[in-house]
Amino acid sequence: MLRAGLLQLNVSDDPAANLPVTQGMVAEAAAQGAQFVLTPEVTNCVSASRTHQQAVLQPEAEDRTLAGLRESAAKHGIWLLIGSLGLKTEDADGRFANRSFLIAPDGSIRARYDKIHMFDVEISEAESYRESAGYRPGAEAVLADTAFGKIGMTICYDLRFAHLHRALAKAGAQILTVPAAFSPVSGAAHWHVLLRARAIETGCFVLAPAQTGTHAASTGKSRQTYGHSLVVSPWGEVLHDAGDAPGVSVVDLDLSLVEKCRKQIPAITHDRDYTAPV
Repeated sequence: MLRAGLLQLNVSDDPAANLPVTQGMVAEAAAQGAQFVLTPEVTNCVSASRTHQQAVLQPEAEDRTLAGLRESAAKHGIWLLIGSLGLKTEDADGRFANRSFLIAPDGSIRARYDKIHMFDVEISEAESYRESAGYRPGAEAVLADTAFGKIGMTICYDLRFAHLHRALAKAGAQILTVPAAFSPVSGAAHWHVLLRARAIETGCFVLAPAQTGTHAASTGKSRQTYGHSLVVSPWGEVLHDAGDAPGVSVVDLDLSLVEKCRKQIPAITHDRDYTAPV
């Protein structure tokens, strides 16, 4: 059994103010016996202003949120997935990285994953996003080893790309992590069904900690996110839905279900080559 703790956050655009709140919730999850704690996408800062992000975000080596959460993991002796951080890079065009970190119980960085798929959409005339304008996409899928099993790391919009999750499962992932800051409109329509589908297709547990609510902004307009952090079993059953309030969810996972479900329906071993349509 693995006890997982998912943090549902409502962070502002002030990383310094967000960190102690997140650390307090990590401590709360650890106090409830969580061995693996997960935070959502952009744990350090939710902002719609590129100018503000340029002012407050830092490179990985200088990021206070990363340093503080590594200290928390070591203090509590837990595995910690930092769902993602917005980080400055050395890219010539000045774009940021949207980077997830897996932290070991000694506080070391065990794995990094840069979000591959950028959220460039027009949901309505009033709501559009162009993530690629501020963030540069990653190019490498990441499978991470832990003391309890293998984790396939993804972030938010990656959820819509089934082939990525299937590749992670075929490489050995037993747990897929999908930290998110999902739009309320697309979240209400697609969040549950997509997370359940990824679990069913791969026979993996899916852990999806989320941002929620209206996010305080000192500059520019406020963003809103959907919430509903989910834990989904390899059979596609929703084991926990955190609703739309910030908080800590602790859920026990029977990892033997991964092998059991894959024996019942071994779909990830049934791929066949085919000619694609022209």
